[in-house]
Amino acid sequence: MGNKTRNQTADGNIPQPIRKDGAGWWDLGPRNIGRDMQNPDLLVPPATDAGTVPNLRFSFSDTYMQLNHGGWSREVTARQLPIATTIAGVNMALTPGGVRELHWHQQPEWSIMLVGRARITAVDQNGRNFIADVGPGDLWYFPPGIPHSIQGLEEGCEFLLVFDDGSFSDLNTLSISDWFAHTPKEVLSANFGVPESAFEGIPKQQRYIFQANVPGPLETQKVSDPYGTVPETFTHRLFAQEPIVTPGGTVRIVDSSNFPISTKIAAALVEIKPGAMREMHWHPNNDEWQYYLTGKGRMTVFAANGNARTFDYHAGDVGYVPFAFGHYIQNTGDQSLWFLEMFKSDRFADVSLNQWMALTPRQLVQDNLHATTELMDALRKEKWPVVKYPGFS
Repeated sequence: MGNKTRNQTADGNIPQPIRKDGAGWWDLGPRNIGRDMQNPDLLVPPATDAGTVPNLRFSFSDTYMQLNHGGWSREVTARQLPIATTIAGVNMALTPGGVRELHWHQQPEWSIMLVGRARITAVDQNGRNFIADVGPGDLWYFPPGIPHSIQGLEEGCEFLLVFDDGSFSDLNTLSISDWFAHTPKEVLSANFGVPESAFEGIPKQQRYIFQANVPGPLETQKVSDPYGTVPETFTHRLFAQEPIVTPGGTVRIVDSSNFPISTKIAAALVEIKPGAMREMHWHPNNDEWQYYLTGKGRMTVFAANGNARTFDYHAGDVGYVPFAFGHYIQNTGDQSLWFLEMFKSDRFADVSLNQWMALTPRQLVQDNLHATTELMDALRKEKWPVVKYPGFS
């Protein structure tokens, strides 16, 4: 058995924890080769990695799947990724007609539609209603305490929900069926002014997600409201937004400046083209929660005092960067890497290392870094969130 294991691990297709400088040795014991191949920078960290930076990656593929007639949900919270204290994410899908029941949260709900279409409804504290259809790339935002619902349309849908509390769980929200089930029928009768018999068929527990018929066209579902509709829209068309374009990719920023209702969550949709990278930067407002949509990437996070660590990311992964830690993200694949940067904040903010150096007195920068004239002359006063320099990628 020892010889067989040695021959298997000597196969050039099986990665080994050996750096090009010769550090390390074969892994001859039990191992998950598939996992090692997904995480090459954990198996063979860059020589510049050091220290005790905690885990900053977790995949939705590794979390519990809640299956219901009408759809499914799964979540990545601080229970799965302990460092992620500021934001929790829920990935959910609804069948055609599937309903995420009438409910509300103590936290704001920010969401992006990934696939398909859905109908969303809400009523605010002043009795003003909102009914809309959303498709791929569309966002919605419901402030804390605002009751709402989501229902899959003809093709069904899948979306990402984001909440500004790492300990949040979508399985523990305030639902209409749950409240009815735990309220005496005589109280329901007194509240609505109908006999107790009118409540004989109410659910005995929270429905959460359930199957219903596909709703009719939007115009047939409108409900006239004596108080009018909500003054600030709950939706935003992110893909229709003009992006910031750089040689290495694109960035679309959405926060309260262009989506006024979104006062608790700010975000950026980032595209990094092959050979490009999200520049070296940090965020001065809060921790960063990431969701990877397509492609493959590698992020290194600098945590001060000689600490740095590199992680590999794939579609469906969650990444996290603690407040103000320096980091960069490289595209390691042959297609564009798309991901979301999310913040518990009303505004998106980042500090560019390149721009900071360019706008600081030249001699001071040179004295700090022993910087060459070549480096100093290449600094940019304009921020490029994504960079790509031919011959240097």
